[in-house]
Amino acid sequence: MKIYQHLSEFKKLANAVVTIGTFDGVHYGHQKIVKRLCELAKETGGESVILTFFPHPRLILDPENQNLKMINTVKQKAEILASLGVDHLIIIPFTRDFSNLSAKEYIRRILIDTIGMKYIIVGYDHRFGKDRKGGMPELELYAREFDYKIELIKEQDINDVAVSSTKIRQALLKGDVALAAEYLGYPFSIEGRVVKGDKIGRTIGYPTANIFVEETYKLIPSDGIYAVKVDMGDESYRGMAYIGQRPTINGMTRNIEVNIFDFNKEIYGQTIVMTFLQFLRHDVKFTGLEALKEQLHEDKQNTLAYFKQLK
Repeated sequence: MKIYQHLSEFKKLANAVVTIGTFDGVHYGHQKIVKRLCELAKETGGESVILTFFPHPRLILDPENQNLKMINTVKQKAEILASLGVDHLIIIPFTRDFSNLSAKEYIRRILIDTIGMKYIIVGYDHRFGKDRKGGMPELELYAREFDYKIELIKEQDINDVAVSSTKIRQALLKGDVALAAEYLGYPFSIEGRVVKGDKIGRTIGYPTANIFVEETYKLIPSDGIYAVKVDMGDESYRGMAYIGQRPTINGMTRNIEVNIFDFNKEIYGQTIVMTFLQFLRHDVKFTGLEALKEQLHEDKQNTLAYFKQLK
């Protein structure tokens, strides 16, 4: 898959099959659209193109509300889309000027003149152009003038609940990583660099790697303990992760830590991927380190029991 950081980098195609969206999470519903995009490109002898945006439009159009966090980093999104067989990914820097394009300008200047669109696949609720006034009626209105065809993808349901990035964010912020994985079609993960901590975990027999996530826009799940898979390069390990402010030692900052099972190496500076598999418990304040140690022993047993039942 070829990745473009701006429209100016893209060379117009003779037969582009296009879909558009933020695709945060590239969830089950998104995957249906992307798979159909790739199928249609093959059927018509064209090339599949995804047009996405960074930062998220809501962060630009509603600057006073900066609480929105993303399920995927740009890198994670690109990796998932590449795995689905997409030919081209264009990441448009979203600005107020861009948001002010009318529906017709958007179609003509970007989709037709720049990309060379012959087919467009959109979800049932897709909106575009100034004030998000563009939708299916506008796409149908200009289809003959600009010579393109439209295919609509219906809403996708799982267990009678409409899948959406918002519902996935809500699940993660409650710690329900299992439900998030069901909606996503894959387990949620974070990628970060191992940094030095205060090494308190070592003193009670549960050393942890402290994870720094560089992308401040990345969503971090609810505070608590989780069963996780840890990937470092080609190696994978089991472990239990902690997210929270460490109330037992009166911590002041929110930490992301992981106790990696059967592992005893110095990995400062290395990048790891931590995949969240199961929520174990909420974060609580204990009477002291000894009580915390006893709980961590129980947490580890529960984590091992979780992994055992996977086999």
